[in-house]
Amino acid sequence: MSIATIVIALILIVIAWKVLMGVVKFGAIAVILLVAVYFLANGGLG
Repeated sequence: MSIATIVIALILIVIAWKVLMGVVKFGAIAVILLVAVYFLANGGLG
């Protein structure tokens, strides 16, 4: 499921990039990446 985690994270990053502005955008992207790494470290989404 690691590929699914990466794909979901990329989709969320693209949405955040288009919707959010300024520092909030980069904060949201950082949170998304941290959550994706957390899921990958724990064996994915399942």
